[in-house]
Amino acid sequence: MPRENPKLASQRRDMILSAVRAHGTIRLADLVGLLAVSAVTVRRDVTVLADRGLVVRVHGGITLPRRTESPQPHRGPHSLVGHVSANILVGMVAPSVEYYWPTVIQGAQTAIAITGGRLLLRASSYDPIEDRRRTMELLDRGVQTLLVAPTVAGRAGIDLLRWLGGLSVPVVLVERLPPPELPTIPLDAAVTDHAIGAGLAVRHLATLGHNKIGLVLSSESPHSPQIHAGWRSTIAALGLPGTGIPVLDVPPYGSPGWSRAADDVIDQCRHSDTKALVVHADREAIGVLERAQDKGMRVPDELAVVSYDDEVAAASDPPLTAVRPQKHRIGVLAAELALARVGDPVDRPVHRIVLWPTLTVRESCGTQPIA
Repeated sequence: MPRENPKLASQRRDMILSAVRAHGTIRLADLVGLLAVSAVTVRRDVTVLADRGLVVRVHGGITLPRRTESPQPHRGPHSLVGHVSANILVGMVAPSVEYYWPTVIQGAQTAIAITGGRLLLRASSYDPIEDRRRTMELLDRGVQTLLVAPTVAGRAGIDLLRWLGGLSVPVVLVERLPPPELPTIPLDAAVTDHAIGAGLAVRHLATLGHNKIGLVLSSESPHSPQIHAGWRSTIAALGLPGTGIPVLDVPPYGSPGWSRAADDVIDQCRHSDTKALVVHADREAIGVLERAQDKGMRVPDELAVVSYDDEVAAASDPPLTAVRPQKHRIGVLAAELALARVGDPVDRPVHRIVLWPTLTVRESCGTQPIA
């Protein structure tokens, strides 16, 4: 049997996406008539689109993926925790008490308070020496278990993880995983799959018809490599161009060099005819959006933006569609892991819990197919 022309298959799948965008839900039988092909061909095309996350099968047809409209609160009390004594003292070393981390800390505090325990917090500064010093302070205070978001990169990070793994109290990593050099270190962890989050953003933009989707990363965030990897793998999986579009690291919003970097983003979008961006994080996304508008670009008609973090994205003008890591839930789960480890320090297997972010759809991407 001769192989099908990939261009024809791609054109059919574009037509299917256009039809489902126009109608919301469409029957497979209607697609057979619309495309003038066999039912087998339609089912094969739908399978490809569904595997890519661009459509969802329903009985007898397909529809667009359902998006999360608002964050859902965690309602369960402490599902991972068995019996633990009251008045337990839990230490936490967070790399910051600003922006991303307050909600994580609040989640941990909530879970610990339910059991009658207390959280002691120390703020570090993305530095392994400071991480160790703050951890030792908490050990001196008599904590019975630790939540730590340590620096894991480089030789110093590896040495720090080895030290944490050898402590006499249980340690749970928060939003960090050991590097490949330490594949069997017995540390529990609760983390967000930021690569999946980036993929959700790319797929949403692709569903709206964008075939050039750029990426702007915060140069100082430890999550940027995962977001970049998720963007890259999703672009490849969807067959979208991965070169000739803006992929940029930018300094923090408002810092020296920010204005020049924002201008570079907009100039590269115009030069490459890129009309969609995933931007990490909210401050940078708002800054790019404002800069685009200052330069006469209409949002979302000429530039659609998805932010990554959803801390203040709803306050943007227009409000930003955003990927939301479940920060409060991560804090809850990390605390639950720590408390459970105290209750069962020997027989309990190592737990590595990975949460997916959610996508909240707002106005910064529009809802109409791209011409």
